[in-house]
Amino acid sequence: MGKIGFVIPWYGENIPGGAEMELREVATHLQRAGVEVEILTTCVKEFSADWNENYYAAGTAMVDDIVVRRFPVRRRDAASFDRVNRKLMQGVQITRQEEQTFVEEMINSPQLCEYLNSASSEYDLYVFIPYMFGTTYFGMQVHPEKSVLIPCFHDEAYAYLRLFRQAYVKARGMIYNAMPEMELANRLYDFSVTEQICMGIGMDTDIQADAAEFREAYGIEKPFLLYAGRKDAGKNVHTLLQYFAEYKKRYDDDLQLVLIGGGKIEIPELIQEDVYDLGFVTTQDKYNAMAAAELLCQPSHNESFSLVIMESWLCGRPVLVHSKCAVTRDFAKRSNGGLYFRDYFEFEGCVNYIRSHPQAALQMGENGGRFVRENFDWAVIVEKYKDFFAKLTGE
Repeated sequence: MGKIGFVIPWYGENIPGGAEMELREVATHLQRAGVEVEILTTCVKEFSADWNENYYAAGTAMVDDIVVRRFPVRRRDAASFDRVNRKLMQGVQITRQEEQTFVEEMINSPQLCEYLNSASSEYDLYVFIPYMFGTTYFGMQVHPEKSVLIPCFHDEAYAYLRLFRQAYVKARGMIYNAMPEMELANRLYDFSVTEQICMGIGMDTDIQADAAEFREAYGIEKPFLLYAGRKDAGKNVHTLLQYFAEYKKRYDDDLQLVLIGGGKIEIPELIQEDVYDLGFVTTQDKYNAMAAAELLCQPSHNESFSLVIMESWLCGRPVLVHSKCAVTRDFAKRSNGGLYFRDYFEFEGCVNYIRSHPQAALQMGENGGRFVRENFDWAVIVEKYKDFFAKLTGE
């Protein structure tokens, strides 16, 4: 297999974010398996930085033993972009010209596109991630016949843009993180002549967790529900807090709620003594917390994968997810590793079932762990990537 060029708007060792983390892990594991990979990106630091600022020097660098080629960004009209982006976020229909403004005034690098064209003979495939940025939209049009997209689609306004639909159907291949994402993509786009695969995201499945160690370290002896992740509105944590408060009003028992992860959220006064907000903890403490919990609750409506529910299963505990998230609901159903809720009373019923059926809860955790190891262990994912790339290149 020849060289694979992964194209992403920004790249670094400690950049947070699902797509960024996914690419770092994929590139690293493929390289360890003998695949030659390079990262092709811009000089911008990260998503939250100024997209007009070339933070890194242009040129070639080594990041974790992987070649990274950085290219300067073109200056953009941020105000024009923001006007269109606000309409999209508010669900307002935009014109074709506004779509053009959106793609032209976001992060773009003409020099990156020029390199994709001039150096194309050096690469078997270009793999772009994620779908909504200029590096992907314009980059995939350079050589669509050797372009593969890892879109990280959500059911959101950006996915419906006509310009995206026209460009991405010419891709050589599509790689999805979950089956509902693949189903959404094929509802919105005509990929009838594009090779597609539901790949998933690789994981290190050799997790060791100690419930007793967590309880001793944090002094939490009572049974608890666990939330792990950012504490912001986009993750729907406020709904979990509201439902937990209602549960405590209806059931005068000792159930607690433990929150781990960054961000701040207001805890309702009624339950302040029953909620432990631990903030950032070590990875091992996170695993220990998962093993100690009655269940892990992932209330988000909008996930393209969800590493934390996979980790909970590897720690032997069931999960509770929101029905409105097609991806996490699908994982819970296919694995038989958890339950899902749409409203408070379903939440209450699920919590009570898991608490009152400890053997069933253990079985769900075991089912989920087996599902993760069979589908998302890195050894499995690397072979799927190699086979898919070989199929696309005719090897």
